[in-house]
Amino acid sequence: MRFLVLMFVGSGWAAGVFACKSTADVEAKAEPAKPAHQALESPSPAAALGGAWEDLMPKADLAGYRRLPLDPLADKAVWQVRADGTLFIDGVGAKEMLLTEREYTDGVFHVEWRFLPSQATPPVYNGGVYVRTPFDGKTWVQLQVAHADKPPVVGDLIAQVPGNTERINVFQLEPSPAAAIGEWNTYDVSARGKAIELSVNGKRTAAWADCPMPSGHLGLQAEGSPIEVRALRFRPL
Repeated sequence: MRFLVLMFVGSGWAAGVFACKSTADVEAKAEPAKPAHQALESPSPAAALGGAWEDLMPKADLAGYRRLPLDPLADKAVWQVRADGTLFIDGVGAKEMLLTEREYTDGVFHVEWRFLPSQATPPVYNGGVYVRTPFDGKTWVQLQVAHADKPPVVGDLIAQVPGNTERINVFQLEPSPAAAIGEWNTYDVSARGKAIELSVNGKRTAAWADCPMPSGHLGLQAEGSPIEVRALRFRPL
């Protein structure tokens, strides 16, 4: 698998294509339908090397999480926990983060999510998953959640890091393995030292070897779209 990494160096852009060898890259396989909030035994090959899974699905009062504005916080219930335990993100007219109060270091962040049909004209499909992210709203590592004509899209990694005014982009060189609107996607985000890797629906899509933040908060982004989340878990490595 190869990845295109773009970053601003000195007075110009630098680009590089990096190879990532792995025997764990496998195509996603169909699996029987399961309840909305059902534990998984081993969502990621890397996770088998770590400790026990911690369930991070929020409660109705969002205890253990903090809403952080990217624009002014929307004056509505953006983050809604339903009776079956799923999280509904009403991202229409909102642009904000929901981050864990705790910070996390090395581990695997497992997320199961899907877009609901957009009622906007034209349709908007956007959001994000965060790791190694502080509360300042200016520094972050985001695994992109978007359907669009150009990157970043589902499977891409973008980051804003201290000391660099330009955004770091790690874009796929192959088509995104995103599921269709209304179908579930699985993100497995592995963070170990400075290395951040993303697998989408069983396929590795992005790898970044130089994350300067050794720890940070985990979370999600609401931005313009209705999204459902049925699983949030973390397992230390």
